Amino acid sequence: MRREELLDAAEDLLCDQGSQALTLATVAERAGCSKGGLLYHFGTKEALIKGMVERLIEEFDELVAAQGHDTYTKNYLAATFAAVRSGRLRRWAVVTGASGNLYLLAPLREAMARWHREGLDSEPDPEAAQIVRLACEGLWDVASHDPDLYDAEHFEILKRRLLALLPA
Repeated sequence: MRREELLDAAEDLLCDQGSQALTLATVAERAGCSKGGLLYHFGTKEALIKGMVERLIEEFDELVAAQGHDTYTKNYLAATFAAVRSGRLRRWAVVTGASGNLYLLAPLREAMARWHREGLDSEPDPEAAQIVRLACEGLWDVASHDPDLYDAEHFEILKRRLLALLPA
C-alpha cells in the first residue's frame, strides 16, 4: 500500500466521519490494507496526521509555484482561488481540525509564516501584498465553513478586486 493512498484514506475518513473516527485500524480498513501495512508508513496516529498536514502544505506550495504571475502575492492569490474552487478547503479544515496538537500543527505554522513573508521585500507595495495575503486567509476560513457561500461569478469579482489592490 502506498503512502499517498493511506493519506487519502485518512482524509476521506475525516471528511466522512470526523476526527473521532480516525484510528489506525479504521484508516487501514478504509485503505484496504493491514494495520501492519499502515504502521510501516506511519508508526502512530500522530505521524499519520502530521503526514496529512505536510502533504497539504506541499500541495499548496506546488499550486503557488505553478501560477506563473510576476509576484509571489499574485501567485498566492491565484493559488488560493484555485484551491477554494477545487474543494481543497474541506481537506484543510478537517486535517487541521483533526490534529488539535500544537506539535502536529508546527509545520503548518511554519508554512504560514513563510507564505506571509515570502517575497515581501520584492513586492512593489509590501503592505498591499500583506493585505491581499490576509484576505486570502479570510477567504479560506469563511469558505471552509460554508463552501457554497460564493458562486463562481462572485469569486471572480473578489479575485479581481484583490488583484486591483496590487500595483501592476
